Amino acid sequence: MRDDGPVRVRQVGASALLVEVDDPRAWFAELWRRREAGEAVASEIVPGARTVLLDGVPDPAALAARLPGWAPRAGAAADSGGLVEVPVTYGGPDLADVADLWGTCERGVIERLTRTEFRVAFCGFAPGFAYLAGLPPELAVPRLPAPRPAVPAGSVGLAGGYAGIYPTASPGGWRLVGRTTVRLFDVDRDPPALLPPGTRVRLVEAPS
Repeated sequence: MRDDGPVRVRQVGASALLVEVDDPRAWFAELWRRREAGEAVASEIVPGARTVLLDGVPDPAALAARLPGWAPRAGAAADSGGLVEVPVTYGGPDLADVADLWGTCERGVIERLTRTEFRVAFCGFAPGFAYLAGLPPELAVPRLPAPRPAVPAGSVGLAGGYAGIYPTASPGGWRLVGRTTVRLFDVDRDPPALLPPGTRVRLVEAPS
C-alpha cells in the first residue's frame, strides 16, 4: 500500500487498486477524463463513499506510483455528468418528521429538495440504488431507529447527507418523503442503471 498524503493506494488482487481520497467524486471525474483521453487507467472505475476502485488495471504497480502525482482539475466533479429529472410525488410517511428535523414545514422540505441539484456520488445497496449528494451537512437526517421490513419500489428517502430512491421493494431504514414511478434499473436498458455515478439529478415535483 502507498500512503502519499491525501491519496492512499492499496492493490487488490492481481489487477485492481483501491484508492482512498478526500473527494471520491472529483477523483472519479478526473480518472474518467484521463481514461477517455486515452490513458491506461482501468477498465472499471467505481466510486464509493471514501474510495475509488480501479479494476482491470494493466499495470497496477506503475499506476499506483503515478496516482499520488495526479490531482483532479478544479471543478472536475461539477462539469461532468448528464442531468436527469425524476418526477416525485411528495408526501411520504416521514415527511413530517424530516420537516421537524429541518425546522420547517412539509412544504419547506419539498421546496428545498426540488431546488437542489443532486449528483450521484456512488451506487450500492441494490442494483440501481444511487446515493445522491447535494444537501448541506446541517440537513443530514438520522436513519430510522429500526428499518422497515418492506419499502415500496420508487420510494424516495433521506439518510445521513444523502437522498436515494429504492429501485425495488426491499427492507430499508431511510426516511421516506415521496415516491416516483420512474424505473431506476432495467436489465434491457443500456446502461441498466438510470443514475450512474456522476449523473446530475433533480427531484422535481410530479404534476398532481
